[in-house]
Amino acid sequence: MRAAEAGVTLNGALSLVIPVHNEAENIAGVVRRSRDVLSRLTPDFEVVLVDDGCHDRTVERAREALGDDADRLTVVRHGQKLGYGISVADGLRASRGDYVAFMDGDGQFDAGDLLKLVALLPVADLIGGWRIHRADPWHRSVVSGTFNVFVRVLYGIRYRDVDCGLKLMRREVLEAVSPLLARAALLNTELYFKAGRCGFRVAQAGVPHHRRLAGVRSGGRLVPILRAVRELVRLRVRIAREWRPVRPSAGG
Repeated sequence: MRAAEAGVTLNGALSLVIPVHNEAENIAGVVRRSRDVLSRLTPDFEVVLVDDGCHDRTVERAREALGDDADRLTVVRHGQKLGYGISVADGLRASRGDYVAFMDGDGQFDAGDLLKLVALLPVADLIGGWRIHRADPWHRSVVSGTFNVFVRVLYGIRYRDVDCGLKLMRREVLEAVSPLLARAALLNTELYFKAGRCGFRVAQAGVPHHRRLAGVRSGGRLVPILRAVRELVRLRVRIAREWRPVRPSAGG
C-alpha cells in the first residue's frame, strides 16, 4: 500500500537510521532506494548511517550513491564494532526527524515497505514490521521463534517477530522510551515494551524479507543468541530500576 493511496502525509521531518558493518557491496542500492522513498513521503528527510566499525568503503559508497543529495546523509562512526543495539540507539539519538525509522543496511528489507508503516500512523505511534517469510537459513527462524517466546514470557508482550529490523515511530515515542538501555538486539524488545507501558498505540505490518545479495550476515550464531536470552532477564531488571513510563499527552 502506498502512503498516498492511504491518504497519509507526513507533516514533519523524517529520519531513517541504517546501522552498517562492512556493507560496501550492498549500501549503494540501499541508500538510493531509501532516498527515493523518503522523498515521496516528505521534502524534509535524512539518512543516518551508523558506521559500526566498518573497515571497507561502506560510508564512501553511500555518499557516492546519494550524489547531489549527499548532504542529507548523517554519519555516526564507531571506532570498533559495538553491535546492533548500540548502533541503532546511537543513530536514533543522532536523528532530528519528527518521525524516526530504522532499517537494516544489508538489503534484506526494501525501504519501499516503509510506506506500509507510514500508512498506519493515523492509528499508531510505533509501527513495526514482521517478516512474512524469513529469507534466512531455517535455524535462524528457529532461534528467532524461540527468542520471541522468551520475550512473551518475560515482558508480557504479544507482538509478532519482535526483532524484525524495520520500525517507525513518532518523535514523542523515542523521547518517552529514552534512555535506551539495551546493548544488543534486545533494543527492539525494549521499544515495544516501553511504548506499551507509556500507553502509546502500537501496530504491525507484514513485510517481505529478501535474501542478502552480497557480503556476510552477522548475528544468528548460537553463542550470541544464548547471551541475548540471558540479557533479556538483565534488561528487564534494569528497566524496572532505571526507567519510569511517561504517558503521552492528549492528542499526541
